[in-house]
Amino acid sequence: MAKILIIEDEKNLSRFVELELQHESYETVVENNGRRGLEIALSQNFDVILLDLMLPELNGLEVARRVRQAKTTPIIMMTARDSVIDRVSGLDHGADDYIVKPFAIEELLARIRAVLRRVEIEDTHNSPKITSREVVKFKDLVIETNNRMVRRGDKSVDLTKREYNLLMTLVDNENNVVSREQLLDKIWGPESKIETNVVEVYIRYLRNKIDVEGQPSYIKTIRGTGYVMRTDD
Repeated sequence: MAKILIIEDEKNLSRFVELELQHESYETVVENNGRRGLEIALSQNFDVILLDLMLPELNGLEVARRVRQAKTTPIIMMTARDSVIDRVSGLDHGADDYIVKPFAIEELLARIRAVLRRVEIEDTHNSPKITSREVVKFKDLVIETNNRMVRRGDKSVDLTKREYNLLMTLVDNENNVVSREQLLDKIWGPESKIETNVVEVYIRYLRNKIDVEGQPSYIKTIRGTGYVMRTDD
């Protein structure tokens, strides 16, 4: 059965979650301090990490960032902050999913199962690349898929993993509109509970990085539908 690390400073909540997970036959480790939680996350192997945002000594965003530098362990952020920016910030720092407090234990269990299924599917397919082409071009955008390098003209573009996957999905579907729901399924997985407005935030991030000031954006918004990158625009 899966081994889960709970990093949560609310001791009543962490104990409640621990008991519920143990009832579901998960093995659990609990830590109430961010810095010690990071040490445990890096020194042991876990199948899932449940991570609070506000922690003593080291906050959850920094814990997630440092874990992600060394490991691919799925991270579910547990937070009382419910703004889109806060959720996106957690995802950008390495979280795979998030759940807003207060939450029903049934929802948390469902998210854990969904994350574990996604990992199993990725392992089965050996994490295939979005495309088998070594070099992908869109106008003056050049994408080297082997090393995930992106350039526009002679300028290098530094993208996060999700920004890169979002760009590749749009380029692979050039001239075809891709809906927000399709992007959610492709980038975050079909069982993700993330809202479509998170896609809008990531589209804005991507535009800010690949667009050239004073020129039309390569990514067109189709109101009420989704997004498209057209070769003839």
